[in-house]
Parts: sequence; C-alpha cells; structure tokens
Amino acid sequence: MEMQPHEPERRPSPRTITPLSTPAMLGGTGLLRFPYHQDELRNLVRTALDEDEAFNDLTTIATVVSDRHARGQLVARGEGVICGVPLAVEAFRQLDPKVTIRVDLEDGARVRKGSGILYLSGHARALLGAERVALNYMQRLSGIATLTARYVEAVKGTKAKILDTRKTTPGWRLLEKYAVRAGGGRNHRLSLAAAVLIKDNHLAAVDGDVALAVRRARDLAPAGTKIEVECDRIEQVLAAVEAKADIVMFDNMHPDEMARCVELVAGRAITEASGRVRLENVRAIALAGVDWISVGSLTHSAPALDLALDFE
Repeated sequence: MEMQPHEPERRPSPRTITPLSTPAMLGGTGLLRFPYHQDELRNLVRTALDEDEAFNDLTTIATVVSDRHARGQLVARGEGVICGVPLAVEAFRQLDPKVTIRVDLEDGARVRKGSGILYLSGHARALLGAERVALNYMQRLSGIATLTARYVEAVKGTKAKILDTRKTTPGWRLLEKYAVRAGGGRNHRLSLAAAVLIKDNHLAAVDGDVALAVRRARDLAPAGTKIEVECDRIEQVLAAVEAKADIVMFDNMHPDEMARCVELVAGRAITEASGRVRLENVRAIALAGVDWISVGSLTHSAPALDLALDFE
C-alpha cells in the first residue's frame, strides 16, 4: 500500500478583530464591528487581568499543580444574546498563549439555556485565572445585547429604530455601544463632540430662543454636523423645525402628543422619542410614528446575562 506524504499540522489562524469604522450617530454599514484594534484589545484585557491579579491567583496556585491540563465550556444559563467573545478569548490567551479555543457562537448570536459559547482546552491554572475577567466582560455586554434585542422585538413592524444614549459606564462606552449593536439596536452620538444636542439647560442659557441656539450651533460646529433640539412642548417642536434642525426630540411626551408632533414635523426632520421609555410602553411610542426611540436603560440598567465556565 502506497504511503501518503505526511501533511504538516494545520493550526487555526488567530482571530482577527475588525475595528469599528463609523462611530458617529447612527452611521455604519449595518455590520457588527468590534470597537478596538487588536493591540487596543490586548491592552484593555491586560488591564482587567492585572486589576484582578490573575497572574497571582493564590487559591489556584495553592490547589492546582502547575502542569495540570483542563477542558471546559463557557455556557449560557439563560436565554439571551451573546456579546464579548473577543474579550473572553483574549483573556484566556493572555494567561495561556497555547490554549485551544473553539468558538461555537459569535457576538450577536441568540442563545438558549445550556447553549455552549466557547470550548476551552489548556492549562488549568490559566483557565481559572482568566475565568472571572472573561465572564465579567461577557455577562455585562451580553446583558446589554439581550435587553436591546427585547426592545427591538417590541417595535418590530414599525419604522422606529431603537437607539442607545451616553448613559454608559465610564471607560466602557465603546464596548457598551457595541453591545447595543449586537442586540440589533443603533448608536446615538458617541460623545459630546460627535453631534449637537440642544437640551433644556442650553435653551435656558439663550432665554429659550430655539432659533438662536440652532443658528449658533450651525456657525460653530463643523460642516455636516447634525443639529438636534430637545423639545417638551409643541411650540418648541415648531420652532426647531422652522430653524431647520436636523433632528427633533420629543422629551417625555405622551404617545398621542408625539403623534401630533410627527404630523407637524411632516418629514422635515428626523423625529426622536426620549424619556421614561420602558418595554411596557415602547410599542405605543413607536406607533406614534417616530423615527428613533432612545433608551437610556439599555446601558445603565441592563441585568447581566447568566453565563458560567463549567470544567469537564
């Protein structure tokens, strides 16, 4: 029998992280793109591992021999939407560069209770040392993605898009807004410099003159910058439209009042609903005909998705 030539071992290529290219208000191609380059991801995760002193895990060093090998699976203990896989993969790799990781579900995937997300094989000490950092990232971000998906489902069949806000955890904004996209939502402005949003306190500084506030914003902001005005009554909505604001926000209005304002705007600006938005009332708000619904609770109140690392 003729012997077949020996084939070299095929090693899986490292996961590459595609950076977010368009962080501006509602921009992008619709693709889910991770917000950090590979080097930035490495540094971010290393900071988290150092904070936890994962390289000096006293419990694991005391109880697990250094050459012990282990296999385990990161699983979902509840239903939801997964987010944070690149962060978890990086955490395990930093403690064991030779760890073998099979990614069964990518960010944005829906999971049921018991679904496997990652399968890991490597040094036991490394898996135990990285476990909490990996889970902290994934539970928080998956919770945001899961809550966002519920809001998106609630407005299905309407034209309304679910948007996040700047109510994010300091230092986590890019990740939390990425999680919103993983759940099917859209991003509002990334930062104070990304767009103009004239709110009640800004209007108070110009004696309530909406036209003056919009004109000053046009004169100062770079060409192409979106100008939005927060309005809590119909008179302000009319003033914002007449001032040619790009976006008119209906702040804490009843859906019936929003519907009236949508008619008055008549397509001359993008309409956005904001304030006291909940899962119980978001569909009624969407049926008022608004284009956007911004929901602060997506990032400031999302419960973590229950995930765990189970060793074989």
